[in-house]
Amino acid sequence: MLRMFALTVAGALMTTAASAEIRIAHVYGKTGPFEAYAAQSHNGLMLGLEYATGGTMEINGEKIVVIEKDTQLKPDIGRAQLEEAYGDDDVHLAIGPVSSGVALAMLPVAEEYERVLIVEPAVADSITGSNWNPYIFRTGRNSSQDAIANAVALGGEGVTIATLAQDYAFGRDGVAAFKEALEATGATIAHEEYVPTDTTDFTAAAERIFTAMGDIEGDKKLFIIWAGGGNPMSKINAMEPSRFGVEIATGGNILAALKAYKELPGMEGATYYYYEIPQNPVNDWLVKTHFERFDSPPDFFTAGGMSSGLAIVEAIKKAGGAEDTDALVKAMEGMSWETPKGTMTFRAEDHQAMQTMYHFRTEVQDGKDYGVPVLVREIGMDEMKIPVRN
Repeated sequence: MLRMFALTVAGALMTTAASAEIRIAHVYGKTGPFEAYAAQSHNGLMLGLEYATGGTMEINGEKIVVIEKDTQLKPDIGRAQLEEAYGDDDVHLAIGPVSSGVALAMLPVAEEYERVLIVEPAVADSITGSNWNPYIFRTGRNSSQDAIANAVALGGEGVTIATLAQDYAFGRDGVAAFKEALEATGATIAHEEYVPTDTTDFTAAAERIFTAMGDIEGDKKLFIIWAGGGNPMSKINAMEPSRFGVEIATGGNILAALKAYKELPGMEGATYYYYEIPQNPVNDWLVKTHFERFDSPPDFFTAGGMSSGLAIVEAIKKAGGAEDTDALVKAMEGMSWETPKGTMTFRAEDHQAMQTMYHFRTEVQDGKDYGVPVLVREIGMDEMKIPVRN
């Protein structure tokens, strides 16, 4: 009898201890082609939680526990890992993934379990568009934000643009949004080219683009939307597009990818983040701390991961805890918080984070082995008419 009482007390204490934890799952592609993006995202998430909690990794006395799950960049595995996180691990909310294709497979799981999923950094519009449900929030930018910012940077009367993108949700959503945004600038699209995600030989695609653009007069650009390896920009640049009067253009990317930008000084586009551009206390801390911890600057997806961590702490504080999902959703709808990019706001209608983007011009600088995206001007969230979900 005494032993049974002791076991009951022990069980109660374990339950109490467990309930004092805030359990968060980071479900992301730790292995696979986007491994570099994933590592940045996770480092940023942990730095965001650290910054927002003053280094305690606690919210209102409750310890934050982060559980990592690897999607291996496969939609079916991503879905299963999120089911495991909500069901077996009983996490209060989840963050991820890296790939838009994996994210789309994960969205229904959040709705089924009625738990929050913060999408970071997958960008396909459909995530907070046609495939959205009320438990989905996104701290990362979406394809429309990328596209509209790049349309502002590249478009204009008399400008003709061809596009090259990967043949999946990220690439096709990106081009669709870019085309729509470009109409308002007076520019026109002459040709669209889609290739498999693992393409390494761009000769045929480039030749089709050059043929389509060859006889067109005026300012001509090839806008590339790409994620992961393959490096189409350098390979197409080696084919001398200037022979056809075509300039290469693209958006921002991670530092490793910016090495290809060094070949194209003066190239313009729009970026989500480069560590020297934002001027605010959060980014100052991130840059300083990242150099101290990793002996390198924070990268493209580090800022996004940190923004998600900061949003989590802000939301849980505002909701009075992590246990009540309905309270979390209510707290996050319309919520503004500070990030390395400045203020972000979750739009109430579709939970997309509205945020500043940056028009840049590539510059070659001493001591840097990549093309530096130097700020031309900030493109504020009020300037970008981001479509609301259908």
